[in-house]
Amino acid sequence: MMRPLAILVLCIVSLSAPWAVAATIDSARLWRAPDHTRIVFDLSGPVEHSIFTLSNPDRLVVDISSVKLKSSLAELPLTDTPIRSVRTAPRNQDDLRIVLDLSASVRPRSLVLKKFGDKADRLVIDLFDSEIKIEKTIEAKIPTAQRDIVIAIDAGHGGEDPGALGPSRLREKDVVLAISRELQKLVDKEPGYRAVMTRKGDYYIPLEKRRDLARNERADLFVSIHADAFTNKNARGASVFALSERGATSEMARFLAQRENEADLFGGEGTILNGRDEMLASVLVDLSMTSTLSHSLTVGERVANSMKKVAHMHKNHVEQAGFLVLKSPDVPSILVETGFISNPQEAKNLANPSYREKMARAIFNGITDYFYDVAPSDTYIAWQKRGGKGTPAREYVIARGDTLSAIARRHNVSVADIRKANNINGSSIKIGQTLQIPAS
Repeated sequence: MMRPLAILVLCIVSLSAPWAVAATIDSARLWRAPDHTRIVFDLSGPVEHSIFTLSNPDRLVVDISSVKLKSSLAELPLTDTPIRSVRTAPRNQDDLRIVLDLSASVRPRSLVLKKFGDKADRLVIDLFDSEIKIEKTIEAKIPTAQRDIVIAIDAGHGGEDPGALGPSRLREKDVVLAISRELQKLVDKEPGYRAVMTRKGDYYIPLEKRRDLARNERADLFVSIHADAFTNKNARGASVFALSERGATSEMARFLAQRENEADLFGGEGTILNGRDEMLASVLVDLSMTSTLSHSLTVGERVANSMKKVAHMHKNHVEQAGFLVLKSPDVPSILVETGFISNPQEAKNLANPSYREKMARAIFNGITDYFYDVAPSDTYIAWQKRGGKGTPAREYVIARGDTLSAIARRHNVSVADIRKANNINGSSIKIGQTLQIPAS
């Protein structure tokens, strides 16, 4: 005869059994970026997993506990990736093993993302290329005579992060990439200008890396292109934003900044900052950024005035909010909202290639209008304004022990001219700071 305690334990086990149902992999997606490949598995619930690599031949093994595969992995687009094929097999009855057969060695990274917004639980596998191609930029950073003005164009979102969604599944990431490509064409076609794209295809880039790409290219301006949504479908109008150190200038600006800053949570970067997330969230913009922010507001006004000719503007002035992607201490940065993709009429415009071209042209005209007035003295545009006369300006990196008067004597120019060319008040300079040395 079974004892009461044994009966109670049996009942508890029986009642808890339905909750031990394995999670399922409901779908899988893959994106190729310039330096890595990302695979995302959409899950019905959280899972535990492990990964390890094998060689001869190269393989990556992914073991997932208590999971069932409901989606076929045969349709993943493996072209131009280091993955030759994908194999799956059950393991230990309840577990699943996924084997990625590789054509080259990779540096793998995995992370589990908890349900966030309209995104389900996800398992993300990143395969970073072992051999990274290094491209020279601006002749290995050596200043040249009559250099181009460099415009960093940042198409928002991408890959795992689609951005805002409009009618007929119109995706922000597609719209802004199309506008960014049009802007790139215009910039590269104009003598004295060169475009740098932070994102050239449909893949995800962390916000911090977007800023770093612009700084590494020594960009003169960073322009982030977006097309956001709002809860009210009647909200409409394009906008131009600069960074705010103290808070948003309007409730709409605060709302949009919060949405854009959440992009790293969609892409998973917010979970792998290794203790830096708190520091990143509390970045203090020091005094060296005062000049940068002033330039950001000025170029933003020029771009907004130009955009008025082709679009209804949500505000007639540059708004400010705490956009993480704009927090660059030495590159003037603006964020352009080309319209509300949630508004039916504006979504229709943004889906139209002709309208996207007009929007890109308006942004470009605002940029060139700004740089015609404040072109760096060592650029082709500044040289052209001088009528093609005079020696192009040079650059000098401040070393320990340097003073403005000593630098001026060395280059046979006046201290006043150096101050004017670099917007310097007083005599304070920093080691590592790059000065524009005007023509003598």
